[in-house]
Amino acid sequence: MARKTVAAALALVAGAAAAVTAPTPAQAVAPGGKDVTAVMFETDFASVAKACTDELGPAGYGYVQVSPPNEHLPGSPWWTAYQPVSYRIGTKLGDRSQLKSMIDTCHAAGVKVVVDAVINHMANASGTGTAGSSFSKYDYPGTYSGADLDDCRRKITDYRNRWEVHHCETGDLPDLDTGEEHVRKTLAGYLNDLLSLGVDGFRIDAAKHISENDLADIKSRLTDSGVYWKQETIGAEGEAVQPPEYYNTGDVQEFHYAHDLQRVFTKEKLAALKNFGEAWNYVRSDKASVFVANHDTERNGGVLTYKDGADYTLAHVFMLAWPYGSPDVHSGYEFTDKDAGGPNDGKIKACYTDGWKCQHAWREIASMVTFRNTAAGAPVTHWWDNGSNQIAFGRGDKAYVAINHEGAPLTRTFQTSLPAGGYCDVQTGKGVTVDSSGRFTATLGADTALALHVGAKNCGSTTPTDPPPAAGASFNVKATTQWGQHVYVVGDHSALGNWNPAKALKLDPAGYPTWKLGVDLPAGTSIAYKYLRQDAAGYVTWESGANRRATVPAGSGIKLNDTWRN
Repeated sequence: MARKTVAAALALVAGAAAAVTAPTPAQAVAPGGKDVTAVMFETDFASVAKACTDELGPAGYGYVQVSPPNEHLPGSPWWTAYQPVSYRIGTKLGDRSQLKSMIDTCHAAGVKVVVDAVINHMANASGTGTAGSSFSKYDYPGTYSGADLDDCRRKITDYRNRWEVHHCETGDLPDLDTGEEHVRKTLAGYLNDLLSLGVDGFRIDAAKHISENDLADIKSRLTDSGVYWKQETIGAEGEAVQPPEYYNTGDVQEFHYAHDLQRVFTKEKLAALKNFGEAWNYVRSDKASVFVANHDTERNGGVLTYKDGADYTLAHVFMLAWPYGSPDVHSGYEFTDKDAGGPNDGKIKACYTDGWKCQHAWREIASMVTFRNTAAGAPVTHWWDNGSNQIAFGRGDKAYVAINHEGAPLTRTFQTSLPAGGYCDVQTGKGVTVDSSGRFTATLGADTALALHVGAKNCGSTTPTDPPPAAGASFNVKATTQWGQHVYVVGDHSALGNWNPAKALKLDPAGYPTWKLGVDLPAGTSIAYKYLRQDAAGYVTWESGANRRATVPAGSGIKLNDTWRN
């Protein structure tokens, strides 16, 4: 079996020998209690950098996770990024300099960077990779030869067989022999190259297909062997390989968490969440990486997705308020074809356009990141439920949340441990007064939440709010729809379709029944506009009444809060 020196292996994966000896750069400021990661799936590096500055840093996200940056199988499907060809940095998301620029920008915003690292397997194809490397299955010149791949060249058929899981192929993807010295050195070289660019952590894809001993050896070779490290371990019932086996190398993704949230929010009662976490036979909280959905599960079923409206949004509110694990907020795009990659080769021109969902920036979600940071370390207090789908609880004397997942409003006096005074409900931006006994009275609409914390004492400029309009005007309309219907805005400006329904702009149902969209309009522009519904057959219904009118001011633009007129 061919062997290479450590220096040669590092030079190959880095694309430059200088990367081997480059000192480890200064890391981002330690996020402390900031344990929330925005997973910017299929997003190019320039758009991630902008999100760090405009949204993630201000909202208090501790980390941003980016899709695999190394050379991979070319093609538009998202899964091509999970078929490595080499470890050169070069994909449609950006090159080496763009990755470095993004890392530096995110660090300046106080956000650490996690890379999705695919180190279990290689590409199942032949051709030329995204950075120009020629390859064929089991032969990746300059990186691996056939001798570096496992001898079991067939699909895994029995997940109860540990040897098969670690040595055979996942979906015909050539499995690396991670017990072999050259493979370990090469993988460590790739990860060290990323560390030299300033990367702060890794999500290890398909970790359950690599033995923990192999991962421990690879991690021990890194310039920072204590780097943040979370592992895709899944832990399906009856399988031979289970997440707790990987505690020694880092955190593990707790997939049961997402599946159970989907079941509870759609079929059962939120009251059951009173002891959610380790009491549900989950992994240890200090080792758990959790999510409502990730890129795999939102396409495979069994979890909530952006298509589930309030179920999805309120599940995020609960996840970010509840003290179990470290949450990931998946931020992706609309899809009907589950294989479809990110729109515009990963470029986000503006949130809620071109199919980009930007879940990381939804007010209902982003406001809870600061809530979580403020409540870090505080225990659950004053749990209340109605025996069904209305719940509320505090986080010591730091924060309090209430969730109404029923079809009618909830009016109640809530008991908290919050200090007396005025607070801002970060879900709605409305003021709430807590009395000297820690009580307040509020009304929650159907399928809405209320969230208070000591970092938001009033509804002034320092209160978390919706991200600034993506451009000159932010349209927000409360409108109920039937299955298959969508809400659009159209108006007397070319950016609004010039009153042509065929050119109307589709609004995003992120906070259904509120639909929203940012539109680029110059300051001083006066517009007339209306909303319309369109069903799957293309039938259009206009709202009633006169044309709505607004003028875009200078500065941050205008936010329009409307209600559909029947």
